[in-house]
Amino acid sequence: MASGGTSHNLPLALLLCLALSSSVGGEAARRFWIENDTFMKDGAPFQIVGGDVHYFRIVPEYWKDRLLRAKALGLNTIQTYVPWNLHEPEPQRWEFKGFADIESYLRLAQELDMLVMLRIGPYICGEWDLGGFPPWLLTIEPALKLRSSDSTYLSLVERWWGALLPKVAPLLYNNGGPIIMVQIENEFGSFGDDKNYLHYLVQLARRYLGNNVVLYTTDGGAMGNLKNGSIPQDDVFTAVDFETGSNPWPIFRLQKKYNLPGKSAPLSSEFYTGWLTHWGESIATTDATSTAKALKTILCRNASAVLYMAHGGTNFGFYNGANTGQDESNYKADLTSYDYASIAPNNFFHLLLCFCKSAYLHDLFTGQDAPIKEHGDVHNSKYKALRRVIHECTGSPLHPLPSDIEKANYGLVKLQKVASLFDIIDNISDPLKGAVSEHPLYMEQIGQMFGFLLYMSEYQGKLSSSVLSIPKVHDRAQVFLSCSTDGVRNRRYAGVIERWSSKTLEIPNLRCSSNISLYILVENMGRVNYGPYIFDRKGILSPIQIDGITLRHWKMYPLTFNSLDNLPKIQLITQMPDVRASKVSIIHGHSEKKLQESSFYSNESASAEPEFYEGHFHIDSESEIKDTFISFRGWNKGVAFVNNFNIGRFWPARGPQCALYVPAPILRPGDNTIVIFELHGPNPEVTVNSSRSRFHVRSKTVRMAARGVQSTVQWIWSPRPVISTLVWCRAAIQRCKVPLRFAPLSAMISRARFIL
Repeated sequence: MASGGTSHNLPLALLLCLALSSSVGGEAARRFWIENDTFMKDGAPFQIVGGDVHYFRIVPEYWKDRLLRAKALGLNTIQTYVPWNLHEPEPQRWEFKGFADIESYLRLAQELDMLVMLRIGPYICGEWDLGGFPPWLLTIEPALKLRSSDSTYLSLVERWWGALLPKVAPLLYNNGGPIIMVQIENEFGSFGDDKNYLHYLVQLARRYLGNNVVLYTTDGGAMGNLKNGSIPQDDVFTAVDFETGSNPWPIFRLQKKYNLPGKSAPLSSEFYTGWLTHWGESIATTDATSTAKALKTILCRNASAVLYMAHGGTNFGFYNGANTGQDESNYKADLTSYDYASIAPNNFFHLLLCFCKSAYLHDLFTGQDAPIKEHGDVHNSKYKALRRVIHECTGSPLHPLPSDIEKANYGLVKLQKVASLFDIIDNISDPLKGAVSEHPLYMEQIGQMFGFLLYMSEYQGKLSSSVLSIPKVHDRAQVFLSCSTDGVRNRRYAGVIERWSSKTLEIPNLRCSSNISLYILVENMGRVNYGPYIFDRKGILSPIQIDGITLRHWKMYPLTFNSLDNLPKIQLITQMPDVRASKVSIIHGHSEKKLQESSFYSNESASAEPEFYEGHFHIDSESEIKDTFISFRGWNKGVAFVNNFNIGRFWPARGPQCALYVPAPILRPGDNTIVIFELHGPNPEVTVNSSRSRFHVRSKTVRMAARGVQSTVQWIWSPRPVISTLVWCRAAIQRCKVPLRFAPLSAMISRARFIL
């Protein structure tokens, strides 16, 4: 009986065993690894054709759109950094919603059948503020040694990864998610050689992610970088990056020396489709044909590559990074646009088309570098060239080319001055962070992690002029003087001290009956994200002297932009063309009030004190909400907000970026508000109003325009002589450093006559 029962149960047992083995085999089949110098996925060779698309540089509503455009390019993998400072803006205050909702982004990639290479840092570089480190790390004493085995630093990394990696683990490929590889640190070999630090990061990552995930490092394709940055003994894959156009195969052979035998699948984890651009530089560009040719030499020989960037996006807010040269004073801040490096077009050219040879405007408005533009457009030569190469080399199907996102031209928006910074400093300064100190404190020390800090002290002016010295300011200081004369408070603009240039400034004696108040407004223009000077505190980092005497007793006012809708509604009634010595009448609330006389001391025409401007534009319905751009022709330097969203910095006076991208999701039906914090006041020579036919000099406006939508251009001419207007047009374009060719002057004049 027992024997018979065993016999009858045997088929059932076999079926159960087969079912179990099938299940286990199915799970085992979902696996990503490296063998025979080849990436393997689910038992078959796999070629990574990837691209960097950073979730934190795109409004979440556009994540799917940008990923679909990357997929249509032929990519099968998305690579992204994870910036620590976005997710832990204050100690143990975790952010994983909105822009920081990384889990939703990763799941979306999987829904679109794309794999992910995740770069978890803790240092990321990426032209992102402080290389992704949260700036509160700079407040810890004794000072941390970032990117090292410093025990305090490592304990904070452990806390950060303890919050992040449990969210990542379920999304690993072996666990059913899209993540095939996880990068440790970033280009460490060009920074240091602390292998104990790298070993610790590997151990920490494996504690949360397990031993089956492919960990990797990325370093420049030179022996020194790879020697310092690779850790093959920890079974960590070594990837390389190198200059586009270099012969990749000698570098891939070098890569092989820094991987375990059979574990060196050739991979360029940063194949550069462009390059970064700093303020004051010409736009960095790379040719579409040569870029595609360089990619072909990799892909058509079965090596793998990740485009950096596939889509650059935007450094919204104050998150742009910066670089230095041989010393920390050789400071260069990155642009707001991260189109790598095709920047938002200078949309004031819509106003100048009548004078510029239109045959050359197409390239200007469509951009030249990252294949997927900042605003998502893909109908450009680089996207098409790379798409052809990817299809030719990999045989991947050509997905339909996405249509460009609709854009709208909302025309000219008239703005009014609502307040001077000094009139509302008590309203806009964060009282919880304000400080009084014997010596100036740096920004992070009082909790001001981004933006601006106003310093104030007093001194006795005895000489006809004095010399102000600030040996170390990070990054840009505007200096103002104020005192009382015959009961009237005077305020003068004295000039600028910049980290990268002057450290002293001659200031006038106001001949006052009281002590002179000294105001220094310091802008944090973005922390260094690469190199030996990454420990980049902001503000005034040295004693301040006047004529060799150190000033003491400082008050510090941190500026906050959280409630710009609550700015006092101070309307500008009259603005004189000469702002250096002007009297204005204003309305404050429902009562009329006479402003104090303000005179400004400068050799420049645009030298007024920092001011807030506000303007409104109306969108009739939800269907009319489209992407747009704000042109800052005629403005100097500052920050812009649309519906309380910080769209970034502008600095057309320095260039090359003269317009900021406004994605549709931050707009709304009905009234939309623009607030501009202008650091140097209006430049009346180049402002325009909303008139369709003439330039004027008294109203401050911005132009909102759709890139490339030439059918919406309004032909605007100037009442000044045509020749002088043409000269002005040329000068304005050259100031913004746009590579634009001109028709002969005679043809331009003929064209102008035709328009008139």
